[in-house]
Amino acid sequence: MVGAGRVVVGLLVLGLGAAVGTAGTVETAGAATPDATAATASAPQAAALEADASRAPAPGTSAPGASGREARARDPFGTWTGTWEAAPSGTVPAHPGASFRNVVHVSVGGGAARVRLTNRLGTAPLRLDAVTVALRESGADAVPGSMRAVTFAGVTTVTIPAGEDLVSDPVPLAVPDGADLLVTVHTPGDSGPATYHRAAGQTNYRAPQGNRAADEDGAAYTATTTSWYYVTGVDVLDAQAAGSVVALGDSLTDGNGSTLDANHRWPDRLADRLAALPSYRRLGVLNAGISGNRLLRDDVGPSGLSRLDADALSRSGVRVLIVLEGINDIKGTPNATDPGAFEDAYRTLVARAHAHGIRVIGATLTPYGGAGAFTAAREAVRQKVNTFIRGGGPFDGTVDFDAAVRDPAQPQRILPGYDSGDHLHFNDAGMRALAEAVDLTALG
Repeated sequence: MVGAGRVVVGLLVLGLGAAVGTAGTVETAGAATPDATAATASAPQAAALEADASRAPAPGTSAPGASGREARARDPFGTWTGTWEAAPSGTVPAHPGASFRNVVHVSVGGGAARVRLTNRLGTAPLRLDAVTVALRESGADAVPGSMRAVTFAGVTTVTIPAGEDLVSDPVPLAVPDGADLLVTVHTPGDSGPATYHRAAGQTNYRAPQGNRAADEDGAAYTATTTSWYYVTGVDVLDAQAAGSVVALGDSLTDGNGSTLDANHRWPDRLADRLAALPSYRRLGVLNAGISGNRLLRDDVGPSGLSRLDADALSRSGVRVLIVLEGINDIKGTPNATDPGAFEDAYRTLVARAHAHGIRVIGATLTPYGGAGAFTAAREAVRQKVNTFIRGGGPFDGTVDFDAAVRDPAQPQRILPGYDSGDHLHFNDAGMRALAEAVDLTALG
């Protein structure tokens, strides 16, 4: 089975001898650069980060391979909060020599950022010789003056082992709430299949040849894609938020059916609602949806159960998990016919989340009458699963997405005003209805 993978966190090169990270596995990644000096305790965070960036080695310096004992570490600067996520869904052939410019729309902002890169589904070590992050102006263009080199253990070139994710050092860039960031990576050679998130619902950019990671002008990015390559998350430092909420699911959460480039997926709409709350109640929102994903078995991407740690429990600052997953198990091939299997899976998922101090909200499975895979027998399974979820089961709370979007005249179908046209996925209005069905008080 394709596993969750390990999360390797880069060392903060300030002579502190500790790896950065708040949630997940941390591995030491080799010696710090010799000229790294300790930050004084009285220095402001931003100044310390800028000083650290100024000590970064020249481009082309390579980070050592990750090794050493696993340990948890407290970041010396402050608290990290997850603000954006794309769960790895599969692999595609690499584009040796290309630069990929990913557009990511954050939920909450902070005083600095760090990026999470992935080779989780790759089969060979992934070599990156440049990674940058910047505020987006428009298209593939960066806001002038906002381009920052991203380092790992203080160096700019890194190799990520197959099956692993990597978290960068802090990047000295103030990130506004709801900003678009450009996360760009250059792959100098063929590192084998590229781990990506296929259905981004976002136009991203590729410069076919050359290291154009540091370009503020996006003119070299002549190719476009609607997938995210190699990037799986962004955290921000000391956000005006109490933590984050993860939405674990399939294409309904991934945003299929909503408008391209509009950020109208239901987790985006939920982030809009949370933005109006005071900081002690506000949460960053992480979208861990994968189109085609299943709860019970691997299919498109690892199953919801097998990817739970990497895509939810190990993310920074997670307090709550919303689970909307199971419809592909019911309608897929082979299809799941035993409601008890869903009940067992939900119990397992909740128990694992509770072990990390994370509350779980169960969401009822939404209608798909009229879709090609619909049958009366499969609908009976959906209804039994929803009865279990509505009853509370092991969950800390529930949200009745089914009731929010179904057609009262034909409850096995989506309300026509919410239907994207395929009778399974939601248009922008349907995505808004899902987000508005979430009781914000249930999120803590």
